[in-house]
Amino acid sequence: MIKNRMAWGLATLLVSVFFYSQPLVTSALAESAPAVENVYPGLATGVLQSATLTKMDRETLLQGHGVEIQASFADKRLGQAKPEIRKELQKSMFFLLEQEAIQELIKRDAMTMGISMDQPEKEIGKVYADRLTKGVKTTETEVRAFYDSNKEIVGGIPFVQVKENIEKFLLYQKKQEFVDAHIKELGKKARIRLNRDWVKKQAQLALDNPVDKSRNSGKPTMAEFGASGCVPCDMMKPILERLRKKYPDQLNVVFVHVRENQLLAARFGIRSIPVQVFYDSKGKEVFRHKGFYAEEDVMKQVKKLGVN
Repeated sequence: MIKNRMAWGLATLLVSVFFYSQPLVTSALAESAPAVENVYPGLATGVLQSATLTKMDRETLLQGHGVEIQASFADKRLGQAKPEIRKELQKSMFFLLEQEAIQELIKRDAMTMGISMDQPEKEIGKVYADRLTKGVKTTETEVRAFYDSNKEIVGGIPFVQVKENIEKFLLYQKKQEFVDAHIKELGKKARIRLNRDWVKKQAQLALDNPVDKSRNSGKPTMAEFGASGCVPCDMMKPILERLRKKYPDQLNVVFVHVRENQLLAARFGIRSIPVQVFYDSKGKEVFRHKGFYAEEDVMKQVKKLGVN
């Protein structure tokens, strides 16, 4: 059974946040400034995709919807980090800013839903997620489809014996996807502004990784997110090697070890492994699959990318 190796649980969405009082950005300003996603495709993954880039004083990184985040937040995060991840953290400050913005917006959204703030933050996050995903369910058809496509991973164990675990796994994923979509909408409504000079610098650092370099190479890309010792990940290795040999000049095949690149994996929304992500020649994500992916199915996706 695939386990969630990236513990970005719903209950941990909320951590310590600070309140500020800033006016909302006017519609005119929002329309005149470019959006992050248009200038730096793939840099933002959540609420900051629709944020606009504007000139700000060097100490201010973000403003909007009554929220303001100062540059001191980056120094604080780096100071709290363990030495072994500090280098990766320095290249991931934009991602951390986005998480900070998410936490701020969730806090305010939870308050509008009448959720009490007089309780531990983890409990607030759990109540918030439960309220949002109350109607989210999985069907037996979905559970059966997952089982059928991952029979090799479960070692031939009868469906009835693993049905409950698969159902829990799929339900968690669906709830997280629902929350992610809701948070993106919060970002659109918030009309967030970002410090364009700071973002430009951070984009150069954040996009300096194997996945983004491949996406920006002008060739289609298949990125595999996994880890050694993970059974389905190990099963994918020979498939990746055969792809590299078959299409050395037509297709980028990238492997990201999620334990060694935790922040990069988190930025790409990896919450379980393995995950295969396919990008077209323009760097746009066109398909994503979770779990072991049979070579025949991989080849179908590669062909759709125009690789022959």
